Amino acid sequence: MLAVGLALLGPGAGNASSHREAPIVSGEPLLDNTDVYAFVSPDKPNHVNLIANWIPFEEPNGGPNFYGWGTNVQYDINIDNDGDAEADVTYRWVFEDRWRNRNTFLANTGPVTSLDDKDLNFRQFYKLEKIVKGRTVASYDNIQAAPSYTGRASFPNYGAVADSAIKKLPNDSQTFAGQADDPFFLDLRVFDLLYGGDLKSVGQDTVKGYNVNTLAIQVPKAELALRGDAGRNPVVGIWSTTSRQRKEVVEENNRRDFDGGFRQVSRLGMPLVNEVVIPVGKKDEFNATQPKDDGKFLKFVTEPEVPKLVQQLYWIPAPATPRKDLVQVFLTGVAKGDDGPVQADLNSHKLNKDADPKKIRPSEQLRLNMAVPPSKNPNRLGVVGGDLAGFPNGRRLADDALDVTLQAAEGVLLPGHPKAVDGLGDGVDQNNVPFRQAFPYVALPNTEAVNTY
Repeated sequence: MLAVGLALLGPGAGNASSHREAPIVSGEPLLDNTDVYAFVSPDKPNHVNLIANWIPFEEPNGGPNFYGWGTNVQYDINIDNDGDAEADVTYRWVFEDRWRNRNTFLANTGPVTSLDDKDLNFRQFYKLEKIVKGRTVASYDNIQAAPSYTGRASFPNYGAVADSAIKKLPNDSQTFAGQADDPFFLDLRVFDLLYGGDLKSVGQDTVKGYNVNTLAIQVPKAELALRGDAGRNPVVGIWSTTSRQRKEVVEENNRRDFDGGFRQVSRLGMPLVNEVVIPVGKKDEFNATQPKDDGKFLKFVTEPEVPKLVQQLYWIPAPATPRKDLVQVFLTGVAKGDDGPVQADLNSHKLNKDADPKKIRPSEQLRLNMAVPPSKNPNRLGVVGGDLAGFPNGRRLADDALDVTLQAAEGVLLPGHPKAVDGLGDGVDQNNVPFRQAFPYVALPNTEAVNTY
């Protein structure tokens, strides 16, 4: 597989950030998924890490109400292990607020040295459920989340406090909820008519210094695989969702009543799909849709807008449509025998021996082949750089998703593509701070004001 992958995959397609990607969630950041990552643990190769982020552009000094999780909100990470575009396994986090003293404006009333410190005034706890085909099979309650990093005076050793929020679970699993540095790195001027109409105007990491809220879970591969057999069925698809109560009424003393059941309002797998593939009139609908219904959005993948804009601005010819190469990367995964230009076994559900080929549906998911071991020398371009353990086979924190995505949109997978396509990128090649080397892997939150950079 390695030989075929290196020879035939070539520069791959990719995934990018999803900050403020649709009208509804741009006005409600507590509901806004920003990124999804999935990769085999480099330090525990029999385990997989699933990481999802919410609340974009958290300014480190954004008090006095910092960045708690939404309550009466369901934060889910979903896994499809048979390819039918429906969740077979779901991990769900639901949060509640707890205050020690409501007669102060402070989130902490003194230096905090532990999660149970009496000076930690505002705390959040969560219940984590594992749901298999709609039935809750495990539930863990009263787990404390790491608080927002309000500054060095408030947290003399924030790293120790955050690490104590890592909760060990049965079956050699663990979970984490808390604030972190935004691991995505990119120049967001891509939305200013693709870098201001001048590709020399690149190289500023627009999300440098900002934080996000992170949910992470590390589980054995068998917990995710079809029939619990990661050897026979190594491919899984992953996406995150946010669901909220349909009605919220604020009463006296800030008491809130909720009613009407939960409704999905945000969704993220391969997030660039909603950013620059789905038109603005369909973005909220896409966020509320299940992957099994993605057929209604197929034309926006096969007839993408970005290459037409690039041709208009930079005279790079747009690839001919319909774009079967993008269908492979975004909607089916890659396998031999597919109707597309890439003939290699990488991350299609067809590679699962116990999956029913007749029930496999094209759908937008981040697909991971758990059988590919972690790379000893990771390449930021993943498959593009000859590293099959990286993006778009899952996504690691350090994978340069935007560079790969831009090349993919311009047809780098297609034979005979213009040489100008090779090497396209935004000039931002790595995160501004190093990642942790163990679970939950994300870097600690930033504390310096963003406007100092």
